[in-house]
Amino acid sequence: MNSVGQKQDNGNKQREFTLFWALLPLIVMIGVMLYTVVELKQGPHIPLIIGTVTAGLVALKAGFKWKEIEEMMYKGIRLALPAVVIIILVGLIIGSWMGGGIVASMIFFGLKLLNPSFFLVAICLICAIVSIAIGSSWSTMGTIGVAGMGIGMAMGISPGMVAGAVISGAYFGDKLSPLSDTTNLASGLTNTDLFDHIKHMLWTTIPALVIALGIYALLGQNVSGNIDAAQIANTSSVMQESFFISPWLLLVPVIVIGMVAMKVPAVPALVVGAVLGFLSQVFVQGDTVTAALTALQEGYAIETGNALVDDLFSGGGLDSMMYTVSMTIVAMTFGGILEYSGMLKSIMNQLLKLIRNTGSLIASTIGAAFITNASCAEQYISIVVPSRMFANTYRKMGLASKNLSRALEDGGTLTSVFIPWNTCGVFILGTLGVGVFEYGPYALLNLLCPIISIIYAFTGFTIAKIDDGGGGTGGKKEPAEVKTELQHV
Repeated sequence: MNSVGQKQDNGNKQREFTLFWALLPLIVMIGVMLYTVVELKQGPHIPLIIGTVTAGLVALKAGFKWKEIEEMMYKGIRLALPAVVIIILVGLIIGSWMGGGIVASMIFFGLKLLNPSFFLVAICLICAIVSIAIGSSWSTMGTIGVAGMGIGMAMGISPGMVAGAVISGAYFGDKLSPLSDTTNLASGLTNTDLFDHIKHMLWTTIPALVIALGIYALLGQNVSGNIDAAQIANTSSVMQESFFISPWLLLVPVIVIGMVAMKVPAVPALVVGAVLGFLSQVFVQGDTVTAALTALQEGYAIETGNALVDDLFSGGGLDSMMYTVSMTIVAMTFGGILEYSGMLKSIMNQLLKLIRNTGSLIASTIGAAFITNASCAEQYISIVVPSRMFANTYRKMGLASKNLSRALEDGGTLTSVFIPWNTCGVFILGTLGVGVFEYGPYALLNLLCPIISIIYAFTGFTIAKIDDGGGGTGGKKEPAEVKTELQHV
């Protein structure tokens, strides 16, 4: 039996693959990934390259020419370029804010104000408020999240727990803020009114946050007994000796967050943050220009004799993000071949055959978004591809488009953090310094939302029909491709 057939899709040559050939690159990549990362404790780059080679060979077998496969990889990389720019700028910010004493000031006052028993709850809520205000999970994690990691580690709390609480709060706003790019993308692709989309998401997101906060409160009670007050006092003392600590330095993150909240694009806002950090290191901390430039390029390093302080304030810089950048690029070559060859679409077509009712439709949408996050390694594609595939089915079943837009966010926006090679997963590793296997069990909002959404789907709770007047009919607007100017802000 021939494995493929040819068709046109949006002006690009694509093939209809059998399920075996469409899944083969994913099976090979994930199998090699599990052995390499879990068993050998190595990075994910080589498994992704092996997956890309496998996808290329399958595409060649299907009749694509090398030039076409090469262009698929380049298109995938181009889609990730805005994310790469943000990753680089966040590296500069972390290095300059550490050198400028900004992170030290945030941690110092955080240790004074935050109770260890409720720290996980507090940092989750703080990140939720900031991300709602600016609509940006990445900017929230790259600023407030970095300081939160420092405070939590100084208190002796597990980095995985702290990162999970930060991620839950950051993605709360990424999902619900009208300023969020993913929120606007999901509503726009499904032709759903933006605020109908947001209100419909409250039904899954608010319960998930409440449950998450309850669990964080319980975890906080368990870890508070292990907190060493003398260690916290000693850490604060060493920070005061090593940095000029001042509440005025907190104006720097306030300025950056305020700029983004006022809809200043992410790139110039982050550049301003890096410049202010550089100036703080030179004029407030009294370091040389050479030292400040080194912090931007190589990261900030400090030797105080206190292992915890040295660990907290050594890092950042452009060089520290090159691992993340290279993984993003490699992942997008793999995703580019799967997307533009038609392999991913063939997998989605098989999923459509499983749909029997509303429950299976919404569960399939969430599953498809997760599969796209794993295969194409990009949060935006996990919203775009399923929106194209499922819009007509929602319409035929009489379901309002806001059901689709909510499922896309529950399955796409939130699950991206659980894929180590997804742009969101690699950003978190580079920014918070914690991997998926550490923070995954504690990113509770991201875990709970898809589960709650599927429960609603099978029970019919909050599922709106077209006749109910909710959220439009869906599928009216269908862009040809994701606009590359969209950025993870």
